[in-house]
Amino acid sequence: MQSFTLTRYPTPISPPRLNLYPLRQIAASLFSAPTAGINRRDMASRRESTSFKPLAVGRTSTGDDDDGYCTLIDFAGNGGGEGTKVGDDLVVLLYHLQHACKRIASLVASPFNSSLGKLSVNSSSGSDRDAPKPLDIVSNDIVLSSLRNSGKVAVMASEENDIPTWIKDDGPYVVVVDPLDGSRNIDASIPTGTIFGIYNRLVELDHLPVEEKAELNSLQRGNRLVASGYVLYSSATIFCVTLGSGTHAFTLDHSTGEFVLTHQNIKIPTRGQIYSVNDARYFDWPEGLRKYIDTVRQGKGQNPKKYSARYICSLVADLHRTLLYGGVAMNPRDHLRLVYEGNPLAFLVEQAGGKSSDGKRGILSIQPVKLHQRLPLFLGSVEDVTELESYADVQQTVNPGYEV
Repeated sequence: MQSFTLTRYPTPISPPRLNLYPLRQIAASLFSAPTAGINRRDMASRRESTSFKPLAVGRTSTGDDDDGYCTLIDFAGNGGGEGTKVGDDLVVLLYHLQHACKRIASLVASPFNSSLGKLSVNSSSGSDRDAPKPLDIVSNDIVLSSLRNSGKVAVMASEENDIPTWIKDDGPYVVVVDPLDGSRNIDASIPTGTIFGIYNRLVELDHLPVEEKAELNSLQRGNRLVASGYVLYSSATIFCVTLGSGTHAFTLDHSTGEFVLTHQNIKIPTRGQIYSVNDARYFDWPEGLRKYIDTVRQGKGQNPKKYSARYICSLVADLHRTLLYGGVAMNPRDHLRLVYEGNPLAFLVEQAGGKSSDGKRGILSIQPVKLHQRLPLFLGSVEDVTELESYADVQQTVNPGYEV
């Protein structure tokens, strides 16, 4: 029998070399934004993709293209929902805003954000704002840069700034924003989000000094919002928005870089079976709130089914689940901000058929008196929020100073 000899020649395999760019260079690359002169035709151009075609909502009333899906800019450019007329200025603003959110999505998913988390930030003393994290500051700069480049924004009011930033005298819009909500969760890869609201500029204030008109434009009631939404950075990046006629969600298609319509005209269930709150604070709650939670989780409320608790401690993530499944998401103490968290999310929820409350009154009717004004917030299904309000004493006044 013929024998064979197998000779092995060892081949050294070198480990891959990691090309670690300086953190500053990585962060700087996130600031690039489209120029202000872009038009609808430029925004509509995109590469052909099939990755979302089976999931995306087909073009019925929003366009006549035959590529099988509708992008955020297509949707806004074609009216943004039945009974809505979206002007060119708002379409351009949305284009630049979604560009900023794509940059933030890249930032929070980057392996370099852990380095950002180790940097220190000097927070302003005496401010009502939370101590900013480095990722908050970078995200804020990304949004501000995009809004400047849009040429459509007069003033931006942000959680990361003590006072509003005046951008352009003739900008038609006012933008309020929480650039990166839940940033403390980044290290644990828990979902985060961006929250925004868009108002018309109050032209009757144009004669006032810049600082005064910037503040007054930012302190409009929520019932004057033109558009609002959030962007969820999670297993998918989802841009959920209302333009004043329904609530719609768009999922980022990474193969094209486009937000594609995947949830058209979202309707929150009139009643859910989930409550979302940090019930480790149970013994600091008022009697009414404790009684409500005890009742619904035993199935003894208006809904005979027992409720379950689902709590991520990320406002955008908890609200997104509530929007899809129903129930109520809440923070019963004076913690969340009316201007750039409460109002935009309340408008979005109500456009989806839900209800918002501070425990006693509707959020959108409250007149803000300062930029970083805090309040309790209850958002969700109409029947759930109404039942909760019926317990009257649901606002937490005890605040021992939680560190987590």
